[in-house]
Amino acid sequence: MTHDGPVSSLTFDRYCHEIGYQTDLLAGHVKGADGTAPVASCPGWDLDRLLRHVGGDHRWADEVVRTRADGPVPDEGVNDPSVYADIDAAALGAWLSDGAAALAAGLRAAGPRAQVWTPAEDRFTTAFWARRMAHETVVHRADAALATGAEFRLDDDLAADGIEEWLEFSTVSEAYEPQPGTSELLGAGRSLRFHAIGAGQWFVDLDGDRPTWRIGYGEAAVSLRGPVTDLLLLLYRRPAPAVEVRGDTDLLDLWLTRTGFWLEV
Repeated sequence: MTHDGPVSSLTFDRYCHEIGYQTDLLAGHVKGADGTAPVASCPGWDLDRLLRHVGGDHRWADEVVRTRADGPVPDEGVNDPSVYADIDAAALGAWLSDGAAALAAGLRAAGPRAQVWTPAEDRFTTAFWARRMAHETVVHRADAALATGAEFRLDDDLAADGIEEWLEFSTVSEAYEPQPGTSELLGAGRSLRFHAIGAGQWFVDLDGDRPTWRIGYGEAAVSLRGPVTDLLLLLYRRPAPAVEVRGDTDLLDLWLTRTGFWLEV
C-alpha cells in the first residue's frame, strides 16, 4: 500500500479534542516559568514568543474556518510577535487556551467536510486544519517542555499519526522536485525506513519519479529506530536522543531538509 495523499488514522473529533488538550498541557508546562527563558529548539525565541506564535496559529486557523475562506488569510499573527504584543505576559496562558477552545469549537461546528482554503496542494476541507493544528500544538508543547524541563509524553497513536502527516507532506512536489542549489533527492537505491518500537514501521521509497511511502518494513539506505514520539520529534528537528540511525545519514539530512520546507520553525 503506497500513499501520496491524505490518509488519517485518527478521527476529526480526536483532533479537535487534542487541540484543546495539548494547549492546556503546554500552558501547564510554562506556568510560573520565566517568559524570557530561551527556547533552544526555536532559535531566537523565548517562552512568551512561543506562546504568541501558537496562539496566533490557532487564531489564524480559526479565522479560515469561521469565515469559510476561499483564499489565503493574512497570517501576520503567526510569525510577527508585535501583533499580539498587547497581551500581558501573565495572561498568555489563558489567552492561549481561549484561542484553542475557540478553534476547536469552530471546527466542530463546521464539521470535517466544510470547504475552506488551506496551504496544501490537494486538501481543501476543515479536516486539514483540525489535523494540522493538533500536531502543530503537539510539537510546540515539546518545545515548551524542553525549555522548562517538564516531562513530555504523547499517546503512541497521536505520535504515529504525526509521522504519517509528515510523510504525506513529503510527497508534494516542492519536497522533491529539483531546485537550484539543492542536491537531487530522488535516485536509485534511495529509501528510508522508520521503525517505531511497538508502534509501527514506515518505508519511504525515493527510487522513482516521485516519492511514495507505505506502512511496513523494507530494506533501506538509511534506517531509524526508536520510540514513536522520539521519531516524530526527529522529523521536526527536535532533540531525539533515543533514536538510533544506521546507514546513509547524508540522505536522511537531505530528506529532512527537503520535506521540512513547510515549517516556520
